[in-house]
Amino acid sequence: MLDNLKIFIAVAEQHSLTSGAEYLGMTIATVSRRINELEVKLGCELFHRSNKGLSLTQAGQAYYDETADFVHELNSRLSNLENTLNSLEGELKIMAPTNIGSGPLNKFWRSFALNNPHISLNICLGDPDKDVIANQVDIAIRSGPQQNSSLIQKKLGKIHSVLVVSPNYQNFLPETINQLDSHPSIAAQLFKNWELEKGPEKFVLSKEHEHISNDMNVTLNLVKAGAGIALLPMSIVHEDIKKGELIQVLPPWEGTQREISLLWPQKRTLSKRALKFKEELIAFLAEQPWFDMTP
Repeated sequence: MLDNLKIFIAVAEQHSLTSGAEYLGMTIATVSRRINELEVKLGCELFHRSNKGLSLTQAGQAYYDETADFVHELNSRLSNLENTLNSLEGELKIMAPTNIGSGPLNKFWRSFALNNPHISLNICLGDPDKDVIANQVDIAIRSGPQQNSSLIQKKLGKIHSVLVVSPNYQNFLPETINQLDSHPSIAAQLFKNWELEKGPEKFVLSKEHEHISNDMNVTLNLVKAGAGIALLPMSIVHEDIKKGELIQVLPPWEGTQREISLLWPQKRTLSKRALKFKEELIAFLAEQPWFDMTP
């Protein structure tokens, strides 16, 4: 009915089926049929038809006065929405966990801003359980499984976690997984329960950690100070292992893999800016040695 109202308003303002059809880019026959459909639906005639053209009936004038401003406003808003969705200019609001968004993705933020100078990034780092919908986020990076059926989830890959220690660590390093219990340990809040795997072998470390922090960078700094062994994601320790500032303990034992996904609201169409972000992020992660894109 809304489409037929738009046709009715265009014809009323053009005072002619022919001019209205031309304005709408439709055939006269189609416009005439759609007006007739609307009149049947409303149960009244909207136009007086004569050789001199069309004029509104009393009922037609009433419907025009009641709906024209609303329909014009709706058309304007839809046009603005289309421009917003299809433009590479404007704001892009993103959420990401702090331990991924700050550090591992530093190079990505720089390259994305350089490649897309007209996109204004609004990046919110923090609690991965924050409500994406309530915060009106365009797209979000998330770690771990998601249960919200109102969100579309696109799995990107996973990040492995490994045991690390500083070269300045004063004790002998454990030689077997069972010896791990006797060493001082440092845990990030997300990784305080150490479930370790080596192929089919599994080991759960149940002990009180000497230090716990809700910030993985704090945990990392305590490890570098020689305070103990920590289980941390490869995304934040890969470079330090490569430079010799950290030592991997008991390889190939690893912690539980963390799945990384992109999320966006089910009822929201991804803008061209969000699609560009998605495309460039996937390309960036594919090149990172700390990211595993295998299914």
